[in-house]
Amino acid sequence: MITRLVSLALLIAAWYAGSRIGGPRLLPDPQTVAVAIWHEAQSGALAFNLGATLARVVISFSIAMAIGTVAGLVMGRYRVADRLGDPWLVVLLNLPALVIIVLAYIWMGLTEAAAIAAVALNKIPIAIVTVREGARSLDQGLDEMAQVFRMGRWARMRHVVLPQLAPYLAAAARSGLSLVWKIVLVVEWLGRPNGVGFEIGVAFQLFDVTKILAYALAFVAVMLLIETFLVQPLERHVSRWRPRTA
Repeated sequence: MITRLVSLALLIAAWYAGSRIGGPRLLPDPQTVAVAIWHEAQSGALAFNLGATLARVVISFSIAMAIGTVAGLVMGRYRVADRLGDPWLVVLLNLPALVIIVLAYIWMGLTEAAAIAAVALNKIPIAIVTVREGARSLDQGLDEMAQVFRMGRWARMRHVVLPQLAPYLAAAARSGLSLVWKIVLVVEWLGRPNGVGFEIGVAFQLFDVTKILAYALAFVAVMLLIETFLVQPLERHVSRWRPRTA
């Protein structure tokens, strides 16, 4: 804890030094940015835009994880499905996020559905790859035991498959969340009338570095809270059965 506080203090000190060297136009000091955050919070704009962005993050992340989990499990368990789906997976993994976003807006219009679809499509292949590796490493002995005890399909999924996949699902969720919120900002910048990305885009056009930093830091703080109090505890919980290294 002390080490982190010292590191944070050094970061703020470096920020102050950078603002002195670059000037307030290029890099406003932390106090100026804090005041800007306070003003945006008082006006209600900060909460509104944070809420809009978080809603898009949650919806697109949930869709991507659901589709990615099912597809990854099927591809990991069945060789034919893996061979059929692998070319599609390679294409999606190597297709730039910007291309997917632009095509989604062209094909579906500047709509909320297009924004959600674009973000989800960028996350789905990463989730598939992670879950597929987990499905490939499932213990065949446990499958045979489930057959001997005549466990039903859903009981086998709940008690045999999902506990083994849990660490892979947690890893996919953690890496995917960090990717999704970054892509959401780009989607908002290019085609939405609200959200953190939209506000950063407007500030960019006005060369308002203070507002850019205010919205960026506010959203980063929210995502750090989610990472610290939701994602990391969940990951530790689902991986508690694994032996810890010394």
